[in-house]
Amino acid sequence: MKTQPGEIWLADLGLAAKTRPVIVVSRYDADPPRAVVVYVPLTTQNRLSRYEVPLPKLPFLDRESVANVQGLGSIPVTRLERKLGRIPASVMAQVKSALAFALEFD
Repeated sequence: MKTQPGEIWLADLGLAAKTRPVIVVSRYDADPPRAVVVYVPLTTQNRLSRYEVPLPKLPFLDRESVANVQGLGSIPVTRLERKLGRIPASVMAQVKSALAFALEFD
């Protein structure tokens, strides 16, 4: 399964058998050494911090959501259940900026 940065997938994160939407943040690699994706989870709990990026209203999400970069993680691609859609490039740029802040890469 090939994923692209900025795609939103419904993923099984193993939290009490709950699936959650996540944004793929790992780079596209046509021949990755491992079948793993790096993601940022979405949440509806907006704490108005620099670790969160508000998402615009997206037709495939039923509630207002934010990307929580503090929840950065990785999972095998087999735990991605289905692709929901994609965030706009401008929002992906904000997610990258928040990740740089969280990881002190800025």
